[in-house]
Order: sequence, then C-alpha cells, then structure tokens
Amino acid sequence: MTAPISELPAHPSRARSLARALGAPLVGGIMGLSIGAILVLLAGANVGEVYWAMLRGAFGGQRQITETFLKATPLLIVGLGLTVAFRARVWNIGGEGQFFMGALFGSVIALSFPNLPQPLLLMMMLMAAAIGGMLWALLAAYMKVRWNVNVIISTLMLNYIALFFVLYMARGPLQDPGGYLPESAQFVAAARMPHLFGTRIHLGVLLAFLLVPFVYVLLWSTPLGFRLRAVGSRASVARYAGINVERAILFVMGFSGALIGLAGIIEVSSLHTRLKGDISGGYGFTGILVALLGRMNPVGVAVASILFAALIIGAESMHVVSGLPDALADAIQAIIVLSVLAVDALVRRRQNR
Repeated sequence: MTAPISELPAHPSRARSLARALGAPLVGGIMGLSIGAILVLLAGANVGEVYWAMLRGAFGGQRQITETFLKATPLLIVGLGLTVAFRARVWNIGGEGQFFMGALFGSVIALSFPNLPQPLLLMMMLMAAAIGGMLWALLAAYMKVRWNVNVIISTLMLNYIALFFVLYMARGPLQDPGGYLPESAQFVAAARMPHLFGTRIHLGVLLAFLLVPFVYVLLWSTPLGFRLRAVGSRASVARYAGINVERAILFVMGFSGALIGLAGIIEVSSLHTRLKGDISGGYGFTGILVALLGRMNPVGVAVASILFAALIIGAESMHVVSGLPDALADAIQAIIVLSVLAVDALVRRRQNR
C-alpha cells in the first residue's frame, strides 16, 4: 500500500544540503558570539548592549542597511571572481593586485575622456577595468602553464607590484596638477556611479548582485562550467577525458581577474571619486574568506558578503556606542569569522570520510 503524502519522508539529499548550508554558519556564528561575549565581559561591558549596538549598526535603519550593502558590493564581486578560479582549483590569491589594476585602467579612461556622455564613459571605464584585472591575472596564469610557477606565490607577489605601481601613478603621471597629495584629479560627475532610487545605493550594487545568477549559470548550467569543475575535481582525469587543462587555467584566471577589476573601478568611482593608494580595504584578501565561507557557490557568496559587511559595519558601531577599543571590536569580528570557517571545515571533513 502506498503511504499517504503527508507520511512520506522529505527528500533526504535536499534536506541534508539545506542543513549543511545553514547549519555550519549558524553553529559557527553562535560559537564566535559566545567567545566574543567572554571578551566583552572581561572588558567590563554589558554583552547585550554591545551586541545590540552591533546589530543596530548594520541593520538598524535605512542608512545602516545602505552602508552594509555598499560595503558588501566589492566583497561580493571579488568573492564571485575568486569562486570561479577556486572551483577549478586555481588558487588566485592576487585579488588585491587585480583590484588595483582594474581601478587604474578604469581611472585612466575616466581622466582621459571626461567629456563623453555618462553611459558611454561608464561602459568604457568598466570594460577597461575588466581588461586591467584580466591582464594582471593572466600574467600569473601564463607563468603557471608555461613554466609551472606556483599560482599562489606569483599572484601574491603581483599584489605588491600592482599596489606600488598604482602609488607611483598617483604620485606621478596621474597626480592632480592642482594638488600636492598622491592622488589623481577628481572624476567628473559623468564618471561616477549614478545613485538609484534617490538613495546612496549606486549602479555598482545592482551590477554586483546581477553577477550572482550570471556566475551561477556559468558554473552549473553550461558545458564550460562543467569542464571547469571537472578540472577542479581531478585535473589528471579531466585531461584524460580530453579537457584542455591549461586553457581552463587561463580562462578562470582571466575571468576571475576581470570581475575583480570591475570591483576596483566601481569602488573608486562610487566612493573615492579619484585614484589614490588607499582605495582598497583589503577586499582582495577578505574576498578569499567570502568565497570560502560561501562554499564557492555564488548564492552562498552573496550571503557571506552581506554577513562580512555587517560584521565590519557593526564592529565600527559597537566601538562608537560602547566605547570598547577598536582592537577588541576587530578581535570579536575575527573570532566570529574564524569560528564559522572552523565549523564549516569540520563539517566538510566529516563529509569526506
């Protein structure tokens, strides 16, 4: 006899997948908050007041939510770019350098063609930024496929070259003729990301979240995405199946760098409105944590970027409201992140047994 529908068990794989996706971050977050609460007590502050200030600082109103999404935008784009590379097991640690090179290429366009119509100028800036980030990432990819140079080392070293090159450009060829600081002239209004709906939410935020379904479809609904994931699963097996592993490495690094370059010019155009040395808040490195915490899934990366942004904004608010030292606020933020990653790693280890 067939069991009634109400008595049939839920689909086990879907239930387990949902539990894994939500359970590990939830348990890790609770652990991190518990450890952070001990530090707050040792500092002589009220745990409830401190955490409430942190929550209100990130989501307490329209202004706070706007700031959280603005902070999440570069993290999301960088995380998506790194996700594509990590899925093919190409460990691109050069997000910071690709971010700076994208900002540089896009800024050159903004400063060179200030009289162009805004739609055309913005499109050219975004394209130039993508090319800049892509070319910088392809340097490491080429060294990998040509001489088998370790990608982690090459991308890490390229970060410093990009940073100091941008500093040189901001101090020299692109420096504001009327200023003395190491920064370029301010972008014209047409070179800035337009705001949407009368808020501080700008076009770059919309583009970032539109990239989520685009990257998801690329990885899971196209033959190219299947080949990239096959390379990531076992490169030797993928090569035996006729997949060109070297071409896959070049593609994922170029695509990854292009997305991260977009994040660079979007951040400069929307926030700084000029090129200078301190345009990144460590987004290239934090994006690695965002990609890993999001389980290298575009939807998970979007959630992780918002959580990271909320932690950053909330920690700043916690410091202002409660008077706790900046170092303690940063420590609590780091403990929460490490706890989530640790629990996620344990879950993955149990799954692989």
